[in-house]
Amino acid sequence: MRGMGSLGLVAVGLAVGMAATMFYFGQPRPAVAASNDRFQDYIMATGAVSVNPRVQTDGVWLLDYKAGKLLGTVIDRTQGKIVGWAEVDLTAEFGLKAQQDVHFMMTTGYVTQGQSALYLSETSTGQFGVYTMGPGANGNGIVIRRHDMTKFRQQVAAQPQIGVPPAIPAPGAGPGIPGIPELAPNKMP
Repeated sequence: MRGMGSLGLVAVGLAVGMAATMFYFGQPRPAVAASNDRFQDYIMATGAVSVNPRVQTDGVWLLDYKAGKLLGTVIDRTQGKIVGWAEVDLTAEFGLKAQQDVHFMMTTGYVTQGQSALYLSETSTGQFGVYTMGPGANGNGIVIRRHDMTKFRQQVAAQPQIGVPPAIPAPGAGPGIPGIPELAPNKMP
């Protein structure tokens, strides 16, 4: 008789566990999409831009490596057209030299209702900037505003590799390393 009670408790436990599992996995999950992508020399990201507080507007950020520019625009929902492009010269903004090997990363994030920010980092120099888009002067066009620029690390000078002995100059090439005698060239013992 006691075995039947234990078996009944196990059956009830299994039934409750299966019901809880079905409830948990049966809930609809919202679709999550990436807000940025990259292809060769371009990175694109999207995020909300507050042009008119009553109308939600989507902003598009485009980083063009070849031109060294950050471009931004919004879509006019009433006309279904692009408003125009605002741009920032990243070579001047980040103090980069022409043809310097750079590596940008960027993504958008939520700042406040209807407004996102663009977080842009250049990993070679260790710089990090925060930008937003908004209406231009007198509500005309669109502008990109920089809110902050900082370094997330200091640029590191070339360091000798650990465990690799320094190069020894060829015999007769000048002063050698202190404590190590120079060998005479082409002399066999």
